[in-house]
Amino acid sequence: MGVSKTEQFSQQQNQMANLAKAMGHPARIAILEYLVKTDSCICGDIVNELPLAQPTVSQHLKELKNAGLIQGSIEGTSICYCVNHETLDILKNYIDNLAQLHASKKESCC
Repeated sequence: MGVSKTEQFSQQQNQMANLAKAMGHPARIAILEYLVKTDSCICGDIVNELPLAQPTVSQHLKELKNAGLIQGSIEGTSICYCVNHETLDILKNYIDNLAQLHASKKESCC
């Protein structure tokens, strides 16, 4: 297997790639949407919102947490999750800046 050469890209480019990869599954998008909609820490309710088994949901939560998109805190025997607003703001600002750069172009390339 080849080397990914991620060190040849900026920290921001690597961060955006990691966030995009974490969001690259519809179940993870559904989890983020649910957490944003509820705007509170959620424990077991996430499994009830998705047509997936609990271990599968746990794996998706782990990927989102590893990317920094959600946070988890231990409450008793369960882990409660909420959106990491700081990371979502970083993602939003990046997309906004990219959109502004695109809007400043006068001509279409195609």
